[in-house]
Amino acid sequence: MSKPRPKRGKRSGSAKTRTIQVGALARVEGEGAMLVKIKGDKVTDVKLQIYEPPRFFEAFLRGRKFTEAPDITARICGICPIAYQMGAAHAMEDACGVRVSPAIRALRRLIYCGEWIESHVLHVSMLHAPDFLGYQDAIQMAQHHPDLVKMALRLKRIGNELMEIVGGRAVHPINPTVGGFFSAPSKERLKAFAEELKWAQDAALKTVRFTSTLDFPDFEQDYEYVALSHPDEYAITEGRLVSNKGIDIALRQFDDTFVEEHVAHSTSLHATVKGRGAYHTGPLARYTLNYEKLSPLCKEAAKKAGLGKTCYNPFKSIVVRSVETLYAVEEALRIIRAYEPPDPPRIVVQPRAGTGYGCTEAPRGICFHRYTIDDSGVIRDAKIVPPTSQNQKAIESDLLAFVSERLHLPHDQLQWQCEQAIRNYDPCISCSCHYLKLKIERE
Repeated sequence: MSKPRPKRGKRSGSAKTRTIQVGALARVEGEGAMLVKIKGDKVTDVKLQIYEPPRFFEAFLRGRKFTEAPDITARICGICPIAYQMGAAHAMEDACGVRVSPAIRALRRLIYCGEWIESHVLHVSMLHAPDFLGYQDAIQMAQHHPDLVKMALRLKRIGNELMEIVGGRAVHPINPTVGGFFSAPSKERLKAFAEELKWAQDAALKTVRFTSTLDFPDFEQDYEYVALSHPDEYAITEGRLVSNKGIDIALRQFDDTFVEEHVAHSTSLHATVKGRGAYHTGPLARYTLNYEKLSPLCKEAAKKAGLGKTCYNPFKSIVVRSVETLYAVEEALRIIRAYEPPDPPRIVVQPRAGTGYGCTEAPRGICFHRYTIDDSGVIRDAKIVPPTSQNQKAIESDLLAFVSERLHLPHDQLQWQCEQAIRNYDPCISCSCHYLKLKIERE
């Protein structure tokens, strides 16, 4: 790992006690801090402190029509709005007993590929690569690696353009809805765009090769990986929830298996497996649990990059994200080659009282939705569990184990690597801050 440049942080304590505190984490989406306390040769406290104000999206949804959920939830995140739109749409269709056509399903998978491309490339090349190369940010990195940054910017733009073609715009798309899409792109437009995706495939391969050359700390953990699994494809939009430690459930069993808890140092809930504790969701989980569903090209690229069929080193998530970027480009090309505009592009969904469940694979991991609606289609209850709130316990566990093995490092270097350990997860803090537990005591 390259020697980092000094960074501003806070250090306190005597020779026997040390505190590593970063008041504002850089190169992550949202507002969060890190606190590590060390006494002698033991780490006594680790906290990923999320202090961004709660945004109350679940409360906003109550009393709104079920058809409004995709548009409202898209505003949770400007980087991964499709994850929220798709999860909300699937849950409402589940509640109303509706299944969309294969053509609509394929179009949903296509727009999701665009989101994977733009989000993964942003993280890999702009937010995470500077850690490995010893730069404070991508702007400094661009001075010495201009071709890498230029390639990443074009590749990210291609992902955004795909979202715009299918979704109407790249940020908070307006075309997806319950039952499908308001309109479908023409075959001619997608066929023309395929030329850009062919360039993107070569660029994604180069990105895999580049990330494979980085210097990774020797650090593996015994994670419980949780991801969607589908019998016929690398799961993105549908599937059962599975883990490498025995979980295999339908989406409606989520609340029986996982629990969210409020902790004092975070405005975001912490999710755990009931009776077991922390779990890890995201690229490493998807890759390890669904490796056999990757394309031959992706498997070959992963092998050449030094990956096996499983990966338990969180620092290598940058390589796995690059492999998934390649997969998303390939999958987009496959869908476009076979594309026939769905007719109609949207199934009219009639509301009925019930509870529906949806879960898709956001770039950062599973994004779970549960909604209860009444006969008129009014939302009476809403629950959204974003990836970052599910990964918080795993992040803190990583920091505890990572720091414990590196107490000998100089303060600045240890601080840098702790921040990097958090960025392994590409945390989207704003996504996770949708809830605040309110307790009122009256006398």
